[in-house]
Amino acid sequence: MDDKLDASLKEIIVHANDRNELVDVEYIPSPFRLIGVGTDAVVVQHPDYPDLVFKCYAPDRLAKKEQEKQVYERLGNSPYFARLRGSGTNYLALSYEPGPTLYECLERGITIPEQVIEQVEEARRFARSKGLNPRDIHLKNVILQENKAKVIDVSEYLNPGDDKRWDHLVEGYNAFYSLIKGKKLPVWLIEMVKHIYMQQQGGPFHLQEFGKKSCNGSV
Repeated sequence: MDDKLDASLKEIIVHANDRNELVDVEYIPSPFRLIGVGTDAVVVQHPDYPDLVFKCYAPDRLAKKEQEKQVYERLGNSPYFARLRGSGTNYLALSYEPGPTLYECLERGITIPEQVIEQVEEARRFARSKGLNPRDIHLKNVILQENKAKVIDVSEYLNPGDDKRWDHLVEGYNAFYSLIKGKKLPVWLIEMVKHIYMQQQGGPFHLQEFGKKSCNGSV
């Protein structure tokens, strides 16, 4: 990275919170533009580097930075994931991946093609072939790019555990998406369904029963 750019990225100050809450942003110098906030880091973009984004971590989450760097190095130049372009003391430089997330597609009524779902499945198989555990894949971590899928945020791929969220999303897509295809869904409705889903985690998942609860708007 350019020395001046590297120095500016070191000036970014964010603070991590407990209980998996979003980081607090204290300072981002001009002309960086904030484009995302997570539980460990923020994502910013600089106008002189339009093809890159910079994921800048809270001081006590730098171990997460090293883990995520290792994941990107294993994934290499896969067409399914963002690519690592460099790193610094508190940040990773990644390829900028434009396009709406699948969450935004539901908001805007943008059709999510079936091949996008299959490409995420292919991305998961590829990650597993590299010895990774492709977890934490959900509507906000998949971008639609010209009817193709791009998976972002691989920070959990070294962690153990069987994360079923994407599997359940695929079940829901196959069973219900034809009923809402092309329709704009209000955020409150998407969040209500998400809330109902999260409340029933830990027990067996039954799609039809979940669908009934979601339609009734109650648990």
